[in-house]
Amino acid sequence: MISVEQALKQLFALVEPLESENVALASANGRTLAQPVFAKRNQPPFAASAMDGFAIYKSDYQIGRTLQVIGESAAGARFEYKMLEGEAVRIFTGAPVPTGADWIVIQEDVDAIGRQITIRDTRESKSYIRPAGTDFETGETLDAPQVVTPQLIALLASMNIANVNVTRKPEVAIISTGSELVMPGETPGDDQIIASNTFGLKAMLEANGANVRVLPIAHDTAPALRTAFSLTQGADLILTIGGASVGDHDLVAGVTEELGMERAFYKVAMRPGKPLMAGKLGKATMIGLPGNPVSAMVCGQIFVLPMLCALLGLGKSPAPHHSAKLANDMPSNGPRAHYMRAHVFDGVITPFERQDSALLSVLAKANALLLRPPHEDAKLAGDTVTFVPI
Repeated sequence: MISVEQALKQLFALVEPLESENVALASANGRTLAQPVFAKRNQPPFAASAMDGFAIYKSDYQIGRTLQVIGESAAGARFEYKMLEGEAVRIFTGAPVPTGADWIVIQEDVDAIGRQITIRDTRESKSYIRPAGTDFETGETLDAPQVVTPQLIALLASMNIANVNVTRKPEVAIISTGSELVMPGETPGDDQIIASNTFGLKAMLEANGANVRVLPIAHDTAPALRTAFSLTQGADLILTIGGASVGDHDLVAGVTEELGMERAFYKVAMRPGKPLMAGKLGKATMIGLPGNPVSAMVCGQIFVLPMLCALLGLGKSPAPHHSAKLANDMPSNGPRAHYMRAHVFDGVITPFERQDSALLSVLAKANALLLRPPHEDAKLAGDTVTFVPI
């Protein structure tokens, strides 16, 4: 067996960032920006008013001062002429500040009668003018790679960017193995179970930028497995679920070896998730996940998602680790890293009592995997521990 860290190192060696493609900005949400983007204009592109009020000269900002209103500046319709002292221009939020004006007196601080205003309050200490380029200037760079968020899309649009280069979505094929499995919605026999891992992993990977194909269940025969693998053409990543252990019905290792897989490793010193296998099958990277539901989902978090990030060009890093205070005492850990289902709230983490790798109901209540390193000493309530958010 190898350590989790060694397994990740070998998995990262199997993948490189995918090529990029150009997409419309409206279709870029959730994608990974593959190349830097440069602003095509200043924002704001002109000195703009931050409030509704009147554009004036600062020298006219005096209590009792009466000014002549000579025009109006609205968003998209600026006042075209240069102002003089003693004059004011009605102005609205976001509108261009007229030439000559260097102060905005807000409308609540004046008395307006006809075409005149009289200033009655001068307690404001800022001009309420946003200089051109306050937000960003022409040529300012957005670095890549980074995930495109709705906030980033708004920023890109304001930079006058209509299209962006993003990393191609990784194509992932998932093969569930086992004659005991049926799809959700089907009527299982007395000795059959529902293929749950497939759909949990599909949701996990799609939420993180992949296109996922769920292939038909492969029964526990070599011909069925060969047929399933024949349907994985074009996949960047192939995930098998179950069948990677050493039982009489665990055929994935033999069939993939027959198909030419170059195995990188088999078995990781962790629980749940020990019977993990990985290698290269043609141009695709293949990971053989354990069949137990929790084991497959935990391996998805610890191994598959970091690989997905690597394919997207987001770097080759382990899943993010955080720390919290332990809610209760725990005994010492054994020789394998233990990823315990737990719940974190207000900086305190509570591991669930039941940790059986078949219990999806416990996983559904968890928002963290509490990490116990190999051979870790007993922990007391209040000790700081490490966890992976899920």
